Amino acid sequence: MKRVIRCVRALEILDSRGNPTLAAEVELSGGVAATAKVPSGASTGRHEALELRDGDPGRYAGKGVRKAVRNVEEVIGPALAGTDPEDQAAVDGRMIELDGTPGKSRLGANAILGVSCAVARAAAMARGVPLWRHLAGDRGASLPVPMVNILSGGLHAGRQFEFQDFLAAPYGFDTYSESLCAACAIHRAAKELLDERGCVLTGVADEGGWGPRLPANETALEVLTAAIERAGFRPGEQVVIAIDAASSHFYVDGRYYLRSEERWVSRGEMIDLLAGWAERFPVFSIEDGLAEDDWEGWERLTRRLGNRLQLLGDDLFVTNPGRLERGIRSGVANAVLVKMNQIGTLTETFQVIDRASEAGYRAVISARSGETEDDFLADLAVASGAGQIKVGSVTRSSRLSKYNRLLEIEQRSDLPYFRLMVPRQPADPQAHGTRLTSGAKL
Repeated sequence: MKRVIRCVRALEILDSRGNPTLAAEVELSGGVAATAKVPSGASTGRHEALELRDGDPGRYAGKGVRKAVRNVEEVIGPALAGTDPEDQAAVDGRMIELDGTPGKSRLGANAILGVSCAVARAAAMARGVPLWRHLAGDRGASLPVPMVNILSGGLHAGRQFEFQDFLAAPYGFDTYSESLCAACAIHRAAKELLDERGCVLTGVADEGGWGPRLPANETALEVLTAAIERAGFRPGEQVVIAIDAASSHFYVDGRYYLRSEERWVSRGEMIDLLAGWAERFPVFSIEDGLAEDDWEGWERLTRRLGNRLQLLGDDLFVTNPGRLERGIRSGVANAVLVKMNQIGTLTETFQVIDRASEAGYRAVISARSGETEDDFLADLAVASGAGQIKVGSVTRSSRLSKYNRLLEIEQRSDLPYFRLMVPRQPADPQAHGTRLTSGAKL
């Protein structure tokens, strides 16, 4: 029996930071129904699609999403009634048309994304296949390497230091489950080291990592490298470090203000800082090492470090096909962070993933700081074959739902574990940044 969309509903729920977000439910003819919950970011780029909020200061400090809920039920739902849920591109295209704005500001990217993902989940249920298999199409699905948050600063942890996240990527293992086990051991070891050093823990950060007060940003690299060793692993050979600088958030009038260190650094000094860290620590990936609109600086950074590091654009690209295309033309960065709610539909998300692969750029599938218990992202990461997933730390149900879903997929399938190859050649300051092959063997 051919199923069609029968009705679409929505409700306001809370995310992991206690802020409102939206859950959308899509019901098909024949009774199949599926729900998707939408994440929300704290460290957001200026060029992201609009997350529609109510603006009523007397309710959730203006962050309510009742307008977005109404848009789902009164505008999107009636327009999609009778539509084929298996034609994802047509469904998403219709919502983009209904909105009619470049940044999805009329209906809200949160409203549109919730319906987009719920439609995909309902279609998978109607077919009787796992969501990842439905999403994969002819892509080479694989289990991703987890990029796990261990230490946090910036907007995720009260700005105790400036760089937002320091993450462990356990890549030198044969299975996803072994890598996750290693990440948990490193997380525990980091807490032991922080306690021994007398570092004040200001709490757990938005994404579940430790939020210590540190004397300098570099201290986070020292602690994380030592934690990898204490956990019994070889830094650089089994586990590498990823840095999420989120530098747009401490970029002021053309320079970077490291308030915790009481100093300003120029663009060139920031590039030197990152290059020096890559020489002295097992750093593999740097995300948003420069500000989101500093294209000239990004070109310099890529020429300097792109031949040996993953240079990941988040605020730079905001999962936007147009900005990614500009980066490809300019030889800027060599990887794109993929966050569905930055662009607002599943179809456009896959356009970015596929275009990155075609151009030799890596894609890293990412959650947001304001997450829900929805595990959709795990299936997306597997289906895309992107090879890396970044969802936060190994605490909090909003993070563990994704990690546990990947364990389930691993147990119930014969999918390969992505083989992340990490280069060991020294950086050549004169070399141009080489792009990463879509075969994923960095």
